[in-house]
Amino acid sequence: MIPRVDFVLLFDVKNGNPNGDPDAGNLPRVDPETGHGLVTDVCLKRKVRNFVGLVHGEDPPYEIYVKEKAVLNAQHTRAYKALNLEPDAKKRKSKGKDRAEEDKQLTTWMCTNFFDIRAFGAVMSTGVNCGQVRGPIQLTLARSIDPIIAQEHAVTRCAVTTEKEAEAQSGDNRTMGRKFTVPYGLYRVHGFINPHLAAKTGFGADDLDLFWKSLEQMFESDRSAARGEMAAQALICFEHADALGNAPASKLFDRVSVNRKAAENGTPPRSFADYELKIDEAGLPEGIKINRRF
Repeated sequence: MIPRVDFVLLFDVKNGNPNGDPDAGNLPRVDPETGHGLVTDVCLKRKVRNFVGLVHGEDPPYEIYVKEKAVLNAQHTRAYKALNLEPDAKKRKSKGKDRAEEDKQLTTWMCTNFFDIRAFGAVMSTGVNCGQVRGPIQLTLARSIDPIIAQEHAVTRCAVTTEKEAEAQSGDNRTMGRKFTVPYGLYRVHGFINPHLAAKTGFGADDLDLFWKSLEQMFESDRSAARGEMAAQALICFEHADALGNAPASKLFDRVSVNRKAAENGTPPRSFADYELKIDEAGLPEGIKINRRF
């Protein structure tokens, strides 16, 4: 069984939009009460999925369940065919304990083949039912250490999409647009790994090593002009000797502090070097080990 781990991940962005909000014209997500930037857990999980897919070519047991243009029910049907079961629930002949055992086998097959189901869980009851899985890895919203500002940039394209647009613009083919960037933001996200749920999904030590690697390198394979320069800066893990935990996660997270260094003339932060990261290792609860992975 893998250990229980509570972890803190720090990552930053320079001149980019780390997670646009489609309900706000793709502006960087922000807490309206404090001005702090936000990045959703879904956004970070997407980057982990993409990295794992690149490393293993999306071959079993590292296929990716939630991906672009994926037909989820088609994936469920694969499980039924692999186990020689009837996908139509009304046509299945099994009942009672036999049906429950078949359902368990279907869920196990999905966990065995798909990395992100083993790691994050999934609701697989969309028509062709393969059950529901609660994943051992959970992430919070990432929040910036300091308030951010979103800069708006006017951009032009020296082409149009149709001849009608070209005629309407009287020979001037430039199309105006907008993009938004954060000059700099350092974000902090908390994560939790539950060994009991890992045992249920089959998430093992090799999967955990791959997850740590993905947190370190996921931004390196996800470059785009819109996201600017994003980088993972620190990963601090609190490993518990007891699978039930040796201390509350909130108390452990309080031991990790990130503070702005004194700035000349009140200049805003523009790099990770403008912050000081401190990890309080004094008087650790018994059974807790701190491991800074990068």
